[in-house]
Amino acid sequence: MLDALSLDQLRTFIVAAEEGSFSAAARKMFRAQSAISDLISKLEGQIGVVLFDRSGRYPKLTPEGLALLADAKKIVASVDDLKARAKEMSAGLEPELAVVVDVFFPMDGIAATARDFRNQFPRVSLRLHTEALCGAYQAVSDGRAAIGVVPTSSMTSPEFKVERLMGVGHTIVVATGHPLAMREGRVSRPELAQHTQLVLSDGSRQSANRELGAIMSPSTWHLTDLFAKRAFLLNGVGWGGMPAHTISTDIAEGRLVRLDIEDSPTGDQIIEMSAICPIARPPGPAGRWFIERLREWCLETPRESNLQ
Repeated sequence: MLDALSLDQLRTFIVAAEEGSFSAAARKMFRAQSAISDLISKLEGQIGVVLFDRSGRYPKLTPEGLALLADAKKIVASVDDLKARAKEMSAGLEPELAVVVDVFFPMDGIAATARDFRNQFPRVSLRLHTEALCGAYQAVSDGRAAIGVVPTSSMTSPEFKVERLMGVGHTIVVATGHPLAMREGRVSRPELAQHTQLVLSDGSRQSANRELGAIMSPSTWHLTDLFAKRAFLLNGVGWGGMPAHTISTDIAEGRLVRLDIEDSPTGDQIIEMSAICPIARPPGPAGRWFIERLREWCLETPRESNLQ
């Protein structure tokens, strides 16, 4: 008999419990009181449990009824959620959004966008991972991610739609105790070549011997993790470039120093960051919203963080 339970019965049970009487439930549901009473009685008969004590003026939930009320609410809410999600899918809303982010992009912007995304699309799952160099492009190209947040470069293929987001500073630094930090004035390229350069790598063939910025030393150590690279820099293992926003505190507190290199523009190199998606596989409503909200965050970010 339990298989014959209907959502209408469960909804009626919930309303009657919340309203405190069958007559109030009838008014709220625009039904006759007798219809409400019959539905509740039929439900009690099917499950073999008395839900309401009718000995008083108004029906009162029994202990068993109170316990089952929570279950009834969960069932109805779950069905309502299923219906809403199915309706969204039929309208083109993605059940899941996969985003890949290059490690150079400020993660604060991604986190703020994800927070708002959750509120806007509570039934859409978000799957996010980070990559370096070619890794993010590959993830979008082979369909593992619908959206990529990547450095805009010559690697950008005609297959991608590219939307500019912001510029991120790329700073060449070294630990305070490193020999290069003792050098007064601008550092020459031959001097840099005498010391180990720490290079970020994703391990793919496309990014072999690549770095955001030039490789200027025959001695290069490759790391696939930006936080590992920072730790190596802080420990004086070598010199290298980092996103300015990730090391600003280290510079301010004297743990790292900027290197001013001869024959190079003074100050940080600006790495343009963009959102990309395949032209042949454009994102749905959730993905489109994610990009637009991320662009808004970039515009709202103070100029010293959004280096342009």
